Formats: sequence, structure tokens, C-alpha cells
Amino acid sequence: MTETTSGARGSARRKEQAKGVSVQRIFTTPGTHPYDEVTWERRDVVQQNWKTGETIFEQRGVEFPDFWSVNASTIVTTKYFRGAVGSEQREQTLRQLIDRVVLTYVKAGKEHGYFATDEDAEIFEHELTWTLLHQVFSFNSPVWFNVGTSSPQQVSACFILAVDDSMDSILNWYREEGLIFKGGSGAGLNLSRIRSSKELLRSSGGTASGPVSFMRGADASAGTIKSGGATRRAAKMVVLDVDHPDIEEFVETKAREEDKIRVLRDAGFDMDLGGHDITSVQYQNANNSVRVNDEFMRAVEAKGQFGLKARTDGRVIDTVDAAGLFTKIAQAAWACADPGIQYDDTINDWHTNPETGRITASNPCSEYMSLDNSSCNLASLNLLKFLKDDDTFDGATFAKVVELVITAMDISICFADFPTEPIGDTTRKYRQLGIGYANLGALLMASGLGYDSDGGRALAASITSLMTGTAYRRSAELAAVVGPYEGYARNADAHKRVMRKHAAANDSIRTLTTLDKDVQRLATKAWDDVVKLGEKNGYRNAQASVLAPTGTIGFMMDCDTTGIEPDFSLVKFKKLVGGGSMQIVNLTIPRALKKLGYTTETIEAIVEFIAENGHVIDAPGLKPEHYEVFDCAMGARSIAPMGHVRMMAAAQPFLSGAISKTVNLPETATVEEIEDVYLQGWKLGLKALAVYRDNCKVGQPLSDAKAKGADKAYDGAAEATVEKVVEYRPVRKRLPKRRPSQTISFAVGGAEGYLTAGSYPDDGLGELFLKFGKQGSTLAGVMDAFSIAVSIGLQYGVPLETFVEKFTNLRFEPAGLTDDPDVRMAQSIMDYVFRRLALDYLDFDTRSFMGIHTAEERQRQLETGSYVASESDGSSDSDDDTESEIVSLSQGVPVKASAKAPTEASEVKSGAGAASAKIVSGVHSSAELLEKFQGKAADAPMCMTCGTKMRPAGSCYVCEGCGSTSGCS
Repeated sequence: MTETTSGARGSARRKEQAKGVSVQRIFTTPGTHPYDEVTWERRDVVQQNWKTGETIFEQRGVEFPDFWSVNASTIVTTKYFRGAVGSEQREQTLRQLIDRVVLTYVKAGKEHGYFATDEDAEIFEHELTWTLLHQVFSFNSPVWFNVGTSSPQQVSACFILAVDDSMDSILNWYREEGLIFKGGSGAGLNLSRIRSSKELLRSSGGTASGPVSFMRGADASAGTIKSGGATRRAAKMVVLDVDHPDIEEFVETKAREEDKIRVLRDAGFDMDLGGHDITSVQYQNANNSVRVNDEFMRAVEAKGQFGLKARTDGRVIDTVDAAGLFTKIAQAAWACADPGIQYDDTINDWHTNPETGRITASNPCSEYMSLDNSSCNLASLNLLKFLKDDDTFDGATFAKVVELVITAMDISICFADFPTEPIGDTTRKYRQLGIGYANLGALLMASGLGYDSDGGRALAASITSLMTGTAYRRSAELAAVVGPYEGYARNADAHKRVMRKHAAANDSIRTLTTLDKDVQRLATKAWDDVVKLGEKNGYRNAQASVLAPTGTIGFMMDCDTTGIEPDFSLVKFKKLVGGGSMQIVNLTIPRALKKLGYTTETIEAIVEFIAENGHVIDAPGLKPEHYEVFDCAMGARSIAPMGHVRMMAAAQPFLSGAISKTVNLPETATVEEIEDVYLQGWKLGLKALAVYRDNCKVGQPLSDAKAKGADKAYDGAAEATVEKVVEYRPVRKRLPKRRPSQTISFAVGGAEGYLTAGSYPDDGLGELFLKFGKQGSTLAGVMDAFSIAVSIGLQYGVPLETFVEKFTNLRFEPAGLTDDPDVRMAQSIMDYVFRRLALDYLDFDTRSFMGIHTAEERQRQLETGSYVASESDGSSDSDDDTESEIVSLSQGVPVKASAKAPTEASEVKSGAGAASAKIVSGVHSSAELLEKFQGKAADAPMCMTCGTKMRPAGSCYVCEGCGSTSGCS
């Protein structure tokens, strides 16, 4: 994409020009602005809290390209458009947002000598605009919040602070965190310099409080501050070294709070995340991590002793059993997902600036690891944009985009503001960047590769290597133009050593197919250039790459998967332009099936099966050896814990920082399994690792049965002596002595009978009786017993629609014609009875979803194409929330869409097949959709903004409804 005017890559003409980068076109056309190449449309963005019905945001007539999804445009409008809603200053179009950011970058690039000519600056502007417009990459959220506004130009999402063993430093820690949270970012720090509660104070001779006590104040502060003003709660990371005397107290801190949550929940308090009473629980606003070193891990393996050292003089003041402490770490993580683990010696072995200081901490999501009092500007590329029609990865174009983006990211440091002067000083001296990617899971699936497979890992490693190698090559080229980072001279040998380590790791990638071999070949060339150019020019940036959660910006780019994560589930929740919604089978699935060699007919059958079942097990025509391609983070075929660890290990050697990712374990996982995950993470060379055992957090919105089971499992693991079990049982609601009822005579296939349905005065069906003409017959007796069973079920709260779903379409004699004009044919008596009950007692939306309509509604559908009456025909039974079965044949597969936006049905088309979609009733996110398929509650928090259940994004959570995240991306 670019060349420098100095060195072998520059021509004689360019050598005569001023220093600067010469920019080449990637996607744009000379004389045509990127905005003129797309079709724009106006949309209304109205966002509601589905629980309360409250409208929490409304902006009408916003402008976006027609290929942007409703979700992407909603999140950008609500999160990133600046100006008071309703005012003339409010941004109304994506053009204004992109221009606000891009033109600021171009101006700063010109002022600081990045471009060889004005023409190069213009090409840079157009290419950056095109890639953002077409969702090829995105900057991190603070860029969109702040750049080009009157606010401080904070561009970094990740911060690392420092705290020393003094009250002034501790109180300053509270202040600095608050400022960072206010600006929409997150921070992490290591508390190990603070003396332990087993040491004495110099001033008074009394016992010190210890770091855990000071965590309380910081936790309370974080809980009261919304990042960016209204975007999300604060995100923070607290780290403690494994040799700190208070390490056991630190490890058990959050697990003890989980015990408190259980007690309060069982006493009737609202302990869900975001609940009224959860604020009484401490330490819930931070992720905790233990920083372990190789000495400790070797002691764990040897089952030896390990010394805990005083902070004041470094002497060993206590000795613990290393394996026992390691088990306590794993047991706490088993109980509440904290603490995670960070591998200190591995982190510092890959450190480019050891002469300046060690790396002691990370940002909240564990992907940015650098010097104390520093920050990192993030950006992520959408990998699926580089998968070509011939199913090859366009590594050459990918590298050009990396050069473009890393150049822009470095420019941002020239004009950026920082929350504190020490952070600003360190960042300007070391210029840490964090380029990364999203949609890896979707890319692997579309390529026909399993996430937990050698092929999947080879491609991921090759892409990550190419990304970081290209970024550092660009960094070395920029160093020739605008100089290396200020701290480079004192760290030159270490920085060059780490570059050689990256290059050596690239040489060790075991490529398997042409797909990854071609990418790795480009990466090899990039790393050769890195070493040579760095030797000559130095480097502009101390760090270049990380793998962030990409929560909100992942939705902005319409990514199916976040960061390095696998696909969340095979069926997704999709919003429609008209305000409706549908479930849709991931569009990468048909492409993957085509890549694997399946015919169009088989693809359609498999997709239809997935739409109904949410998984691929026993899908018609799908070979079992291909199941792994469709394995997901959640669901019937979820990826094994070590599958996550191995993927992280494949990418880690090619990252300056680390990886934001949580290793998911099933609820049945043991403490020993978590120990093994943490041990293998160390052996495989990871820098950090976090785990999450399904259902371990009591503060999550769990079903009663699951919550009870989790408590019992925890009590057993913790060897508790008292177990309190709260049993919830349904209560029968009997009908009053006098109740309304109706009796219907019917005939099915010549068999005559009577259906009597009794109702609660104000609350629907409560009983039914079926009688047949031949009294005393076996059929009559069976029907009496069946009627009693169904009636009792209704009175215990079983919804009528459940019975309708189960008993309609049953086939047995007698069957055939009926004398009911609304149900002309019945496949059995049961089929008729429950169709009749549905028509009489269920609302239109529910029965229409089941395909049950009256004769009048069917006639209307034939005449108008809709089962519901339009406003113009004078009918009174139409309203905005009704749904219609609109059949759109997408290569032969029926698609159901909302009546409010029928044209959206066409969006599910794919070149290799079609993805079935249908109305989703009572579902508001993919996490809730997965609950319907699994039959159990998803272990995730509710969004505090819109009430939607969130889903994992790295080691954080993200809301599909409004884009809010619990992390820092």
C-alpha cells in the first residue's frame, strides 16, 4: 500500500521529494469519492427497554448505507453520534461521523509530516473513509466518542496505572481511575507494591491494611461511574503477584462475596447483575488476576514450597505449599470465575522495553500489557472481508489495509489527549498501538475449518503473524520518516531481540493447506523486512498488536464473531428495518457447506435442520467428520476448553500484547480441570488466561433449578458443612365453583364428539372435557383421562400454546374432513381439538406463528397477501405488533419474516444456499435464542441499558441490543 521516500523502496523521483509516506490506492477510484459509490437510505432509530417498555433513545431520519444492518446503524447512532439529540448540532448521518474522525487524522498527518505530498494525504483520506464505510475495520470506541469533538481527544481504550506504597499514591489511584472511566475507557494496575497486612507501618509501628482493603474503595468508586457518561459501567483489572503475603486473601476475595450473594438471594434480595441489592456486595466491578512466575509454576509441578516476600525489604516472611495455593486459585475461579492468571516471565520475555521497566499489569481485558502509566489505542480488522469468492484469503490486500490502519493509529498519538500527565508522557515516548482483528470464528467456518483443528490454528497463526509483521514493518518505515519512538535508543537491543523471536515463531508455523501457506509466505517476507528495516531505522512503536474483545465495534462492522472467539451459536437473532425481528441461520454456514462439497439440495436441508434445532447433530446428509466445522462457544456441540487454549497458543507468539478471551468450561467441570487449563496455558506460552465455568456466577439471571444445582455443586467443592436448599414448586390454581364455559360439537372423519372448555373468569382456559357418542367405549375412557391430565396441567401453569405445539399435527384415526369451517381437515381428534382451542383462546401472534388461522384470515391472505387486515380495508384487528407468514423462496427454502418489514426476508439469501429464518417471539438477543434451543438459561448478565441478555466478547460481555459492553473496547 505504501512506500517511504528513503531506502531501497523509494524511487529517484521520490528521493527528491520531502520525507513522507507515499500512499497507494487499495479500494478507491481516482476522481470518485467513496460516499458516491454506495446507496444511502434514511432510517428511524428507536430503542426501548423491552422489560419496561420505556423509550430510551429516539432519532429519526438518520442516514446509512443500505448494506449496513439495523443493529450496526442503531449502535452507531446511539453510541457514536455526537451532539444533543433533537438539536441542529446532532450528527444525522454516517458521513458526518466518519468525516469527523478521518479529517482529524488527515489534518494531524499533514501537520506532523507523515505524507510525501498533498495527493498522498487525499488518497489516505479516501482509503481510510472507504474501509470504515465498508466495515473493513474500526477504531476503538473512544476514537468515535471523542475525535473531532470539543471534548478532550482521548483515543485510547486501555490504560495501565501504577500505585506505590503510600497513601498519596493510593488516593491518586482512585482519582486517576475515575478520570479514565469518565472518558469511556478501562484501566488495570498491580497492587503488589503495597505492603501486606502482615507487615508494619513505618510511621506508627501498627499493622498495615494490605492491598485488599484498599480495593474496597476503588471498587465502590468504579461502581458509581458510567464510562463515557452513559455507555457502560467502569471496567478495571486488579493484579497481585503470587509471592505477595496477602495472596490467599486476594484469591478468595470474590469467592467469599459469592457466598454472600447466595445468602442474600435466598433471603429474597435482588442479586442479579444490575439488581437493586447487588451494590451491597464488594469487589464486583473489577476483574482480578494473579501474576505467577516460572519459579512458582515449577514449584507447583514439583509439589514444593514457595516463599511469600515482604514488600518492604523482600525477605521471605511466610512459606506456602505451591500446589495447595495453585488449587486455591483454581477453586476460586471454579466458584466465581476469578481470579484469572497472568504469566509474568512469559510476558516480560516478549517485552520490547525492559530497560525502562518491567510489565507488571494489564488493561481490564488482559490484552494490553506494557509499562506502568501507559495507554494503548486499539483498532480491529474484519477478517471475513478478506475471504475472496474463490475461498482464498486475500493476504496481500489484508497487509495493505494493516499498513493503512497502523499509520492512522500512530498519527492519533500526535493529537491525542490523556487523562493524566504520566500516562501522556509514557504514551508519547513509547507510542504503543494495538491493531487486531475480529470475525476469526466466522472466517474459519466459512473456510470449512474447525476452530479446534490443526487447519484452523494454522490459518489463525499465519494471519496473526502477517498482521503483526506488517504492522512492525510499517513502524520501521515510519521511523525513517518521523523518527523512532523516544524510548527506543535505550531499549534497541531488546526490541530487536523480540522481533527476531517473532520471526522465528513464524518459521515454526506448520502450514497444512494452500490457504494458510500463502498467508504464511507473505508473513515470512514481512518479518524479514522487519528485521532488516528495524536494524537500519529503528521502530516508531514499542508495541503494535493485541487481540481485543471487539464488542461494540464488532457490531459496528456487522461481524458474526468477536475477536479471536469462535461462533457463539449457529442461529442468530436479527433485527429488521421495520422494527420486527427474526432468527436466522448464520450465513457463513451455507458457504462452509459449499466449500465442503455439499450439493445445493443437501445444503438447504441442513440449513433447515439447523434453523429448527440450533445444532448440526444428525442433520440430514451432513457427514459426522464435518461436525467440528460448526462447533461453537455454546450449544449442543460446544468447543472443549483446551480447544480455546490451543487457539490462543497458536496466535500468541505473533502479538505484542496478549489475548482477551475467556476459556469456557461446562458446569460439570472440576477444580482439577481448571488447574490443568491454567497449567497448560503456562506450558503453551500464553501471557494471560481467564476461565468461566457455566453457571458459576450467582449474580447472573439463572433459572431456579440451575441456580439450585450450582449452589449444591459449590457447597460440595468448598466442603461446606451446611447446605441450604430452597425448593420452588408450581402451585395449582383451581377454577372457581362457577366459571364460564362453552361447548362445541364436532365431527372428525365421521366420529362425532363434544368439546367443553371451561375458563377462569379473567385468565384464560383452565379445563376441558371431551365426550364421544359411544359412551363406555375405550376411546371415551381414554379421552376422559386425557382431559383430566390436560386440565390439571393448565391449572398448574402449563401454557396452552405448549399443548398446542405438542398435539397439533398428530396423525392417527379417526382423521379427515371436519364440520368446522375454520378447521376443514384434521389429522386426528387431537389435531382438531387443539387447533380449535388455539383459535378460541390464543392471541393472533402466537397462533399465526404456529400456522393456525381462521377461514376469514386465510381468505384475506389469498386476496391481499397478508393474514392481517390493512388500515385501509376498515378492519379492526390489525395492529403494529402482528406478524404474518410471508413466504419468500430463497433458493427453495421458506423464510418467515415480520409483517412490518417483509422485504427483510430477502436478506437471508446466500450464494451457496439459504438460511431459514422465522419470527422470534419473546426473544431479544442471540443469547436468549440459544436458551430456547438449549432449554436452560444462558449464563450472562442483563444489559443495564436496554434489558437484553448480553453475550460473551473476549473476557467481557456485549449487548446485541444497544452495543453496551462490560469491557474496554
